[in-house]
Amino acid sequence: MEYEQIKKLIDDMGNANIDELEIEFPEGTKISMKKNKETVITQSQVQPQLVTTSTNSIPSIQVNNENTLIRENEDKKIEENYKIIKSPMVGTFYSKPSPDKEKFVNVGENIKKGKVVCIIEAMKLMNEIESEFDGEIVEVCIDDGDVVEYGTPLFKIK
Repeated sequence: MEYEQIKKLIDDMGNANIDELEIEFPEGTKISMKKNKETVITQSQVQPQLVTTSTNSIPSIQVNNENTLIRENEDKKIEENYKIIKSPMVGTFYSKPSPDKEKFVNVGENIKKGKVVCIIEAMKLMNEIESEFDGEIVEVCIDDGDVVEYGTPLFKIK
């Protein structure tokens, strides 16, 4: 099997809605691929070859430092005390109704459930995002004009 054919198979696998693929050709070539893990392609003809390619994998780094672990646990405990307003859609975050207007909310401001806290522009539509909670704005997690994904934290509320 040629390099370009292998490369096309990897690209097709990346675009497909499957997580794992195994193919065995009559001439002895065997291909096995898994998404988000190491992709291993083996050719077993005259000389077996192994080609390893990473598909969207980010190596994880583990630190065995007690101070780091304690700090992470403390951060999680602090985070648990906050309510998070998350983005309900993909789009562009705006903290103001227009560039010359005041922000919808500021850090330190007390808000009520249902108050508009920002706008997310999606497909040229401006969607007002309302607070799901009563409380005080502790942090604005996103900068004006940033692109957000579904579930991206926008505000922390105490």
